[in-house]
Amino acid sequence: MGVPGRHERKLRKLRAIFLDRDGTIIRHVELMRRIADLKFLPYVARAIRAFNKLGFLVVVITNQPVIARGLATPKEIDRIHAVLVRRLKTKGASVDAVYFCPHHPNADMRRYRLACSCRKPEPGMILKALKKYRINPKQSYIIGDGLIDVVAGKRASLKTILVKTGPGSREDLKYKHIRPDFLVKNLSQAIKIISNAK
Repeated sequence: MGVPGRHERKLRKLRAIFLDRDGTIIRHVELMRRIADLKFLPYVARAIRAFNKLGFLVVVITNQPVIARGLATPKEIDRIHAVLVRRLKTKGASVDAVYFCPHHPNADMRRYRLACSCRKPEPGMILKALKKYRINPKQSYIIGDGLIDVVAGKRASLKTILVKTGPGSREDLKYKHIRPDFLVKNLSQAIKIISNAK
């Protein structure tokens, strides 16, 4: 599932920045499901503008257990993401697509109760975007506050950047042996890493 942003580019392999949502783009709110709770973290619009100028597609990928718990519908989450994309656009920052996973193996809602290939740390959302937008994974990055983002990125052959702006970098004990390619304070520092990469 996704929300379109800029027009899809064709013909050549592209580079992309995959961004986690909660704790990376917006402030982490437990089971966030209201537009009123949509608060951007510092430097986000600036970072996305920089990624745009560097020629990267920007793709948001996020697990949404609020759907599996019956607290929100996919349409309601789509509306939140439409607002997110629109607010960033007013700041000159373009998002090309938003993908979310509604599933959970222990979901309250039976229709979403499954161990899927799209819920991070599985790379399904990334792989779907790689195929649709003809993205070269070797020249692309994933940035997130959780080790599940790092694991998903590594499984999709992306370079991985862990930010310290959300609770995810302090959790995920199951993956405590996993190391990101880069560890930074926030998205502003991620700009420097990506712009200096060969």
